[in-house]
Amino acid sequence: MMSEVIQALAGFTSSNYPNASAERKRSIAVAAALELIAARVASSPVNGTQLDEELNRLSKYADQIQEALVVK
Repeated sequence: MMSEVIQALAGFTSSNYPNASAERKRSIAVAAALELIAARVASSPVNGTQLDEELNRLSKYADQIQEALVVK
C-alpha cells in the first residue's frame, strides 16, 4: 500500500508538477526519496549503519526521481 506522502506527491505531479518552481520540484523529489529510504530501513535487518548509508544517498535518489519526472 502506498504511503499518504507518496499518494499526495503522485497527485501533485500528475496535475501541476511541470509548472512548479525548481525548489518545489526538488522538495517533491526529496520527500519521495525519504519515503523510499524509510521503507527500506524499516524492512531491513537491524543494522545501525543502514539509515546513515541511505541518507548519504538521499541526494542521488532525489536526482534520479527528478530525472524520472521530466516529461520527454
